[in-house]
Amino acid sequence: MLLNPTVEGLRALRLPAMAQGLQEQREHPDVNGLSFDERLGLLVDREILARQSHRLERMLKNAKLMHGAVIEDLDFSGPRGLDKAAFKTIVGADWVAHHHNVVIVGPTGVGKSFVACALAHQAVRDGHAALYLRVPRLLDDLRVARVDGRLSRLMASLSKVEVLILDDLLIRPLSSD
Repeated sequence: MLLNPTVEGLRALRLPAMAQGLQEQREHPDVNGLSFDERLGLLVDREILARQSHRLERMLKNAKLMHGAVIEDLDFSGPRGLDKAAFKTIVGADWVAHHHNVVIVGPTGVGKSFVACALAHQAVRDGHAALYLRVPRLLDDLRVARVDGRLSRLMASLSKVEVLILDDLLIRPLSSD
């Protein structure tokens, strides 16, 4: 079997993980003991995992999370006052799908933004779109968008986000604008 045309064909079909997997299979003699169905299954699984990984990377990049926080890294012993059982209930529940809100309050420096980013990261892993925004910047963007006629487009793009983190709310006084 000619490998190069097959590999190029897989790349032309936009199946790069399968192409790389096929090349790797040819380099490992122990793969020859597998049946055709098993080898094909390995290639398909590899392509699926690669696509899921790329999708997760893209969604996390689009979320613009301020912290690379994940739920597993949260410390419940600090001054945050987080109840581990209550937090696990929030994480385990389908709060995003049910359109519930989570408000995180506390004094400066206890990690509210970190916790919010960890929740958003988990939501992205669960397949939901997320976005981190600082409220002062959002208000400036809304003001500019209203002036230059992009307000409806900006609002439409924000409405597609399932988890919207609004950080630094009321850090400065609101104006009448």
